[in-house]
Amino acid sequence: MMMRTALLPAFALTVTACAAPQAAEPAPPMHKPVEKICDASALQEHIGHKASERSGAILLELSGARTLRWVPPRTAVTMDYRPDRLTVSYDDNYVIERISCG
Repeated sequence: MMMRTALLPAFALTVTACAAPQAAEPAPPMHKPVEKICDASALQEHIGHKASERSGAILLELSGARTLRWVPPRTAVTMDYRPDRLTVSYDDNYVIERISCG
C-alpha cells in the first residue's frame, strides 16, 4: 500500500507532462513574398542555341527570373515550384532543349 501511495505523485507528473500544450500564436511564413516572377514564353526561340554563361545571363534577364537553374543531361532535379526560377535543360553537346519556369 505504501508503494502505491509513493507512485501516485510520479504518475500524476507523467500524465501532466503528456498533456497537449496550449495553442501558441501561428508562426510567421517561412518564405518572403517573391518579387520577380519568371516568364519563359518569349524565350522558346532560344531552344537549339548553345548553353553558355553568356546565354544563361541573357535568358535570365529576358525572363525576369531571379535565379537560373541549368539542368545537364540525365540529371534529376527537385520538383518544387519556384515562380522566380528559370530552368534551362541542355543535351550532351550543350544545346538547349527546354526552357521553363519553376
